[in-house]
Amino acid sequence: MDWNLLALSFTAVFISELGDKSQLAAIALGGSSASPRAVFFGTAAALLLASLLGVIIGEGTAQVLPERLVKAVAAVGFALLAVRLLWPSESAD
Repeated sequence: MDWNLLALSFTAVFISELGDKSQLAAIALGGSSASPRAVFFGTAAALLLASLLGVIIGEGTAQVLPERLVKAVAAVGFALLAVRLLWPSESAD
């Protein structure tokens, strides 16, 4: 097992999941539920399944597409998102 990759994956996912809408939903469900343990196991299972699907799709994509192309598409996508977020909206007034 590659322990560095494990630590990197854990850190990246942990930091990116802090404060996102799924965590806020878990907080709301846990606060209003009589069984917070069930909420924990349900949300943990959902995150595990979503991560498993991401890894499987990523592995399949890596087998079909060259790494350089995937990185280029990701870079262009992030750049477009950044420009869109910085661009002032016309309905802001």
